[in-house]
Amino acid sequence: MSLPSQGEDSKEIEKDEESNRLLPWSFSLQSQPLTLQNEEDSDEVAFEAREKIVIVDVEGADSIDAVDYVPSFSWKKLWLFAGPGFLMSIAFLDPGNLEGDLQAGAIAGYSLLWLLMLTTITGLLIQMLSARVGVTTGRHLAELCREEYSNWAKYILWFMAEVTLIGADIQEVIGSAIAIQILSNGFLPLWAGVLITTLDTFMFLFLENYGVRKLECLFAVLIATMALSFSWMFGETKPSGKELLKGVLIPRLSSKAIRQAVGVVGCVITPHNVFLHSALVQSRKIDPQKKGRVQEALNYYLIESSVAVFLSFMINLFVTTVFAKGFYGTKQASSIGLINAGKYFEEKYGGGVFPILYMWGIGLLAAGQSSTITGTYAGQFIMGGFLNLRLKKWLRALITRSFAIVPTIIVAIIFNTSEASLDILNEWLNVIQSMQIPFALIPLLTLVAKEQIMGVFKIGPILERLAWTVVVLVMLINGYLLIDFFVSEVKGLLLGFLIGSGMVAYVAFIIYLVSRCGTSSSGWLSLEPSNKITSSGN
Repeated sequence: MSLPSQGEDSKEIEKDEESNRLLPWSFSLQSQPLTLQNEEDSDEVAFEAREKIVIVDVEGADSIDAVDYVPSFSWKKLWLFAGPGFLMSIAFLDPGNLEGDLQAGAIAGYSLLWLLMLTTITGLLIQMLSARVGVTTGRHLAELCREEYSNWAKYILWFMAEVTLIGADIQEVIGSAIAIQILSNGFLPLWAGVLITTLDTFMFLFLENYGVRKLECLFAVLIATMALSFSWMFGETKPSGKELLKGVLIPRLSSKAIRQAVGVVGCVITPHNVFLHSALVQSRKIDPQKKGRVQEALNYYLIESSVAVFLSFMINLFVTTVFAKGFYGTKQASSIGLINAGKYFEEKYGGGVFPILYMWGIGLLAAGQSSTITGTYAGQFIMGGFLNLRLKKWLRALITRSFAIVPTIIVAIIFNTSEASLDILNEWLNVIQSMQIPFALIPLLTLVAKEQIMGVFKIGPILERLAWTVVVLVMLINGYLLIDFFVSEVKGLLLGFLIGSGMVAYVAFIIYLVSRCGTSSSGWLSLEPSNKITSSGN
């Protein structure tokens, strides 16, 4: 009888060690009160332990067990970590971005390429701070906001994030529907494309049931499709290499292109993507008790995210330069948009073996489908994190999709035959998303600089100042867009009063968020730092 007893004890010990190793904080369940255990069990998580990808170690046992040891670079490990950055980079390539690119090229020519490059680098910085939060804490940004802010503030933040998602989703789904209309030669109306895109989203998300790696491979295919389509267009239209280099290396900004410049900045930093990246990085099994392993993960995520963002920059550059070559200085430049760009291409370049109209449609469809999937994905994490909802993933996807699909179908029916009205709607949606940027960036910088949350991985004062400088500049640029838009579009005393009152409340809430930067947190954040993130060799 003694042998079975020993075997059962051994299995129990192994189970305890495994569960302790997978905890997000460096303390064991046995040392905590029962109430805290139950609270932890009830928390929503981005990925269950069984869903995470195991990072294979090739080092010896001593180095694996060391707390501070950072393993040497391995191509095999880079391959295992590759994925979250490519899903994140889709937000740099959604139909709203492509419309901003084509309008920048058509109206400003090559002159805004330098701004596109700087903005992309800024976007990478913001996204790496988001990844840092996710890897270090084992929680994503929405979960941390739920614990950091009071109930009324967290519900406002959640509402703002949902508004952002709905606005982005309308643009993404409409972009896919336009692509389907182009590829069907006008046979399928916008509302039919909306329904097809909605069904496709659920089908693609179903791939996650077979492992997150399958979903990441799908995104790699979609990004490759965009790259091939737009690079083919680049080769077909033959933009000027000299003007391209001047546009990238020499900063220029015409007074006539200010609105397009602001649009370039606003398109790259999307609030829901900041929430998304902090969750995606948790798809890899990392032991947060070991500082060396956390640092290793951050190093690999920096590499793969940099590659993914560079590819997105090249695709955006292709689109901008193609439209700069084809339409800069023409009478169509001021009126071109997603819905009529294909028609203008056909008129200017005609058919051929691979008509440029259909290459544009294929690239646009890949952008719309991929960004719609990531938008739904982000919505699941945002809803689950802020509200702590333990729902089946398919149910969360259904709820998140329902928030956006009804207004999207209404928009598709109303604006199906009006290109001008669709462009006006797109401008309003861009403004709505620009207004939400502070409600993602300020909480991110607040959390990533707190030692109680980040431990030894809190950002230093130099990086913190740099990040705040970038965020303030982005907010000021988007503030200019808001003021310019409201001054030109809002008419009437009553509407002006309502908008003015709303802006006062908007600014007051931003001030509240900034004031929270130096305050201590409550709840689980009030635990001693040593109970959350190991900062010593223990």
